[in-house]
Amino acid sequence: MLAEELLIVDGDARLWQAARPLLDVALRMEQGDESFVWHGWNRQQIERFLAQLPSPSSIVVGVWETIPADEEEQSPEREMLILGMVCEVVEGEVRTIRTFEALEDAGLKPVEQLEPGYEDALEVLRIARKEVAPVAWALFIDKPAWDEWLFASSEEGSVVDKGELLAQFARKGRCVLLGSQVRDE
Repeated sequence: MLAEELLIVDGDARLWQAARPLLDVALRMEQGDESFVWHGWNRQQIERFLAQLPSPSSIVVGVWETIPADEEEQSPEREMLILGMVCEVVEGEVRTIRTFEALEDAGLKPVEQLEPGYEDALEVLRIARKEVAPVAWALFIDKPAWDEWLFASSEEGSVVDKGELLAQFARKGRCVLLGSQVRDE
């Protein structure tokens, strides 16, 4: 699932703070036994997904949160990127993880200015493809839907089909899921 020599490109970036707990869980999954399940996720499910991706490729995730209007400061409601990362996948293993902030040197506008519209999404994909690897999958989602998907569990604590759940979200317009590159086996 994770390469033995995983490279974190910009571990001091603001967006990395939201990604760090996800890496911690992935490490627990790798070091745990086969029965370890975290909120409906298990290692086998993730390894199957990664094994289907072309090599090399990348996975892009952008999560936006709606910040309410602040009448005291007279600021309008706005959308803020709270998680933006690109994972490079080679031979079914995540080799590098970088935030969108690492893409700014390649021409991406500052993450504070990124909006959840298609123009910025396409620019993120273009730069990820150029700087990291062809994008196999990209997910752009709001925080409530992200939390619902990430933490969805079964009542008995077993594995949940996260792919199907995400597809349902996409069909309902709750997220944008791009790409479908998988290896022909």
